[in-house]
Amino acid sequence: MRDTRSEISGPCTIACKTVPHIQPASGVAQNANLDPIFDKHESLLEEALALCNTALSKVSAATRKQLSEKLASKQQEEGKGSVTEGDRRRWSLPATGKSFEHWTVPFEADNAWPAALRRAVVAYRTTWRKKQDEIDACIAANGDQEDLLDEPEIVKGVLRVTGPFTVEGVRPAELSLGSETSLEVEGTSSAGKNLHAYLTRMVHLLRDDGLTFLDNKVRRFHRLEAVFEASTGSAIHAEGSFDESDPEGSNAVAVGFGPQYGPVTAEQVEGLIRASKRYDELVIAGFSFDAEASAALQDVTHPALRVHQAYIRPDENAAMDGLLKPDRGSQLFSVFGQPEVILTQAGDGCWTCDLAGVDIYDPVNNIVRSTGAEKVAAWFLDTDYDGRCFCISQAFFPDKTAWEKIAKALGLDTDAEPFSSYSSTTSLPFRGGESRKIAVKVIDPRGNEVMTVRKLED
Repeated sequence: MRDTRSEISGPCTIACKTVPHIQPASGVAQNANLDPIFDKHESLLEEALALCNTALSKVSAATRKQLSEKLASKQQEEGKGSVTEGDRRRWSLPATGKSFEHWTVPFEADNAWPAALRRAVVAYRTTWRKKQDEIDACIAANGDQEDLLDEPEIVKGVLRVTGPFTVEGVRPAELSLGSETSLEVEGTSSAGKNLHAYLTRMVHLLRDDGLTFLDNKVRRFHRLEAVFEASTGSAIHAEGSFDESDPEGSNAVAVGFGPQYGPVTAEQVEGLIRASKRYDELVIAGFSFDAEASAALQDVTHPALRVHQAYIRPDENAAMDGLLKPDRGSQLFSVFGQPEVILTQAGDGCWTCDLAGVDIYDPVNNIVRSTGAEKVAAWFLDTDYDGRCFCISQAFFPDKTAWEKIAKALGLDTDAEPFSSYSSTTSLPFRGGESRKIAVKVIDPRGNEVMTVRKLED
């Protein structure tokens, strides 16, 4: 987009006082003089660590109990927050048969330790300190220095507007729910037990909360039962029927959940569609969907199967750790459709992309309809999508009232013309990249996101 930034930012601060020098991290990383120091001290520290572990193996159970009581006493008297990392290392020694690692050696000795362990730990820390002093001296003697600035002065009359930030990146490899290992729900492995607990909780929450559609319309389940125990290779995790269906189950619904930490993949989508031949509707619920999965959902041509792409509210992962307690009706599972985009050749090798809306299923009228772009909170365009990482090339926010609210909150008179480009549903002209593909990511008012990928074809 063109640069229409305004000077509307928060009380702005200007750093004015110089504090001691520091060497940039890049200079430290490229300092070849550090290598001989590390090489020299590596063997010395290994020998010192071996002496610590030899002494550790001779600590009696009575001494370990005495040290544990010290830790518990401080925590009880001064509170859990008073216990430092040094306290834990000093009083919570590795269990019998375990050893110190370089990163777990105590910082200082304790009087309750045997004399041999006190001497060994003091010797290790003395060796470590010598190494650190040489490193610090080497860093100070080599490389450029930079000034840090501190104690800023407040400049009144200037505003800074900030907001939440997101980081886009390549997702790490995840253990897919479609893999043989991850579906050992009846096994005794910790991975199998964790998966079983995750799927059980998801089925319970979906049964209680139902599915939230456009305009907060909710479809609740007449029946929803877990079926993943029946077969370790099943792609379907639950089956049932909605409230408005025949109690005998004539409107059968299948449900598949994506991984707890990772996106729903195209392989899982295809497996669920193949496994849902005897069902009328399929719900695929996940915390996110990768681009290939979204493309696979767009290409579904099954004549009798209605597929719902449901997003699980991200903070549900926190709830699984006991940090949140969702209430009934908290919209944990919300259905969001596919973006409807139109590509147009603008001449001179350029293209434009129009966001026509989002196709979403209407459960009341039993039809798929486009919401129109006015239901979109934001949409982003990657003009050269490589299939791995979404890079924002252009960003738009169609809700025009949002800009008026910002101006009102700041007490400013805004120029409508610059903001009109940000609220557009038509992109600026762009040239196709090497991949000859674009990706459009759409965000709805609830924070759900969905992406579509299109090829640039003449």
